[in-house]
Amino acid sequence: MSIYLMPFIYYFITAMAQENFKCPDDYGFYPHHISCDKYWKCDNGIAELKTCGNGLAFDATDSKYLSENCDYHHNVECGDRTQFEPAISTAHCPRLYGIFADEAKCDVFWNCWNGEASRYQCSPGLAYDREARVCMWADQVPECKNEEVANGFACPAAGEITNAGSFSRHAHPEDCRKYYICLEGVAREYGCPIGTVFKIGDADGSGNCEDPEDVPGCEDYYGDLDLKSIRKSELLAGLANADSRGNAAIAKTKKKNE
Repeated sequence: MSIYLMPFIYYFITAMAQENFKCPDDYGFYPHHISCDKYWKCDNGIAELKTCGNGLAFDATDSKYLSENCDYHHNVECGDRTQFEPAISTAHCPRLYGIFADEAKCDVFWNCWNGEASRYQCSPGLAYDREARVCMWADQVPECKNEEVANGFACPAAGEITNAGSFSRHAHPEDCRKYYICLEGVAREYGCPIGTVFKIGDADGSGNCEDPEDVPGCEDYYGDLDLKSIRKSELLAGLANADSRGNAAIAKTKKKNE
């Protein structure tokens, strides 16, 4: 068989399968048998082939077939439905819909909706993990393995800080918002949520993120920026979840060593 005939045979078989689809019920939404981004909409027993947005996939988990839901491809279990429409790309968006890592900076990612890209950046010390699709410690993200972690900051030797155990926080020498954390002797650069700065605690190796006006020397860190708007934008971007993930890792390590 000529290789030039194979695509035509494939499309012929696909077209026949489409024409032969019969609605199991008068109303419902049913997955396509080979395409993950296509589905059948049945209305009064008449089937209409529909296609999700480029980068989305049809969620077929509703056992009653009453939900018409297209979701990000990475959120959908496609199974044997392996085919997708060809990619349509725009700036920073390999497909029109999806969440994609930046090609140049490992702490930046893009949320694409209908080809419009919104830029988000992980907190200092974190990077976007392409597989988990969350911000994680930079040294745990493969794309950042070659980047310098903690800018050469070295953790205090064991026992050097009283009552610190395997965990401690240390101010950044130049940036009010940034600080270093030491977990079991490993230094990582971290950062306070936007709108706050790091305040050194009363005990060695301690500290918290506070409002700039409460931290001597950092009162003017954000200048004339509208902190309320900045904090709202950060929450909408989901970056607060990235900070929570980092804090959860800290808490887990501290608890393990108590």
